[in-house]
Amino acid sequence: MTSSHHQPLLTSNEPETAYDPTEKVHIIGLEDENDQHNYDEYGDKTPPFSWRKLWLFTGPGFLMSIAFLDPGNLEGDLQAGAIAGYSLLWLLLWATAIGLLVQLLSARLGVVTGRHLAELCREEYPNWAGKLLWIMTEVALIGADIQEVIGSAIALKILTLGFLPLWAGVLITAFDCFIFLFLENYGVRKLEALFAVLIAVMAISFAWMFGETKPNAKELLIGMVVPKLNSKTIQQAVGVVGCIIMPHNVFLHSALVQSREVDPRKTGRVREAIKYYSIESAIALAVSFVINLFVTTVFAKAFFGTAIADTIGLGNAGQFLEEKFGGGIIPILYIWAIGLLAAGQSSTITGTYAGQFIMGGFLDLRLKKWARALITRSCAIIPTLIVALIFDSSEDTLDALNEWLNVLQSVQIPFALIPLLCLVAKDDLMGVFKIGPVLKTISWLVAALVIAINGYLLQQFIAEQVSGVAFTSIVIVLTVAYVAFVVYLIWRSITVSTFGFLKPRSPVM
Repeated sequence: MTSSHHQPLLTSNEPETAYDPTEKVHIIGLEDENDQHNYDEYGDKTPPFSWRKLWLFTGPGFLMSIAFLDPGNLEGDLQAGAIAGYSLLWLLLWATAIGLLVQLLSARLGVVTGRHLAELCREEYPNWAGKLLWIMTEVALIGADIQEVIGSAIALKILTLGFLPLWAGVLITAFDCFIFLFLENYGVRKLEALFAVLIAVMAISFAWMFGETKPNAKELLIGMVVPKLNSKTIQQAVGVVGCIIMPHNVFLHSALVQSREVDPRKTGRVREAIKYYSIESAIALAVSFVINLFVTTVFAKAFFGTAIADTIGLGNAGQFLEEKFGGGIIPILYIWAIGLLAAGQSSTITGTYAGQFIMGGFLDLRLKKWARALITRSCAIIPTLIVALIFDSSEDTLDALNEWLNVLQSVQIPFALIPLLCLVAKDDLMGVFKIGPVLKTISWLVAALVIAINGYLLQQFIAEQVSGVAFTSIVIVLTVAYVAFVVYLIWRSITVSTFGFLKPRSPVM
């Protein structure tokens, strides 16, 4: 018998789920009792709009939006502003819209099926393909986590006046796992409140910087409306689009939407949930766009056209701002560090969250959540600590590592996008909620565009970084294997029309 002080490592033999029924936010039954008779027993009619319900559905979209605000994105923003000025703001806007489309499809999949993308990939693909997808997703997650934790460590180093080395900042950041575990015990809404606070800190910090530097309003508006692109800014343009879609975030959102209690037997309830999630996701990404806009325009105002524009990164950005704009009531260096710390801390916690769902879904692990969180945290922290110890004294090598990590995540994008687009178009999985031919065509065109852009980034990177016969041969072999697996995923989506589900499908079909 297990005592109350010693929780078992394994959960029950029930199938892996994103949330237990007791953890979900209660939604059903909030209508006025006088309106209940308007809905038949199958719930085919969608309930009327309710601000109270929108509030209860609000949360998953803001957790998802953190991936649009992580330190990797902030570095892309500041480099785009410093090198390209205001000219890529239109691309930032459209890239955010593309990200919204992908995340809405992920949310639709999770709401309709009651399962998240990792679980469905395990059931849809052969064992070897499922395991390979899991490895690719974990590699992308670890790469993103290294950037996020290093971003937090840089912020801590600035705020402690250089007293804390990077490796110490990494260890401190690692403890966010325990914050996450603590808050999750008190309900998902407490965790969502924490993220709301961190997003607010970012918004206030970067808005303060925006007010201090006073970017040109006319050039800002022109940059958002008039598309401009040239050979000198193509690298920054690719970076803006490439870092918007994070593979682990696609998996994460399909799980987060299951934190609300939605009756899948009633199409009206499912349609209602999709509507509210679409609204709150759009609001969340609108907020993230404004924050990214602040960062890009601040560095456009400060450094566009200067000799140091090409040398600015996360580590030295605050110092350059301090030299340019001076102190003020609160030195701009520390305002930047506070915003960067909020970005790093929030994104590392969502990384822990995503890691639980990815590992549990692909491997069907029935471990307690704290055990999964510690495993996924260790997988990210150990390589990050090694990186911090090796690259602590050199900003140039840290920037070079960051380029490698961006490429690492870029090449993983097809392994999230292709399964998602295949699944949301499956009639026997989605039923009446499968995407139609127009949305399907648009989604595949968007996916092809994103994959092509990241393919260009990979090609450019290989051309610049890869040399030597042995290394080149290895890269060629890996590239051929990579392309073959992508082709297999697309081929399977076209030829395979049936699922071997381990669990009964949703009654909405």
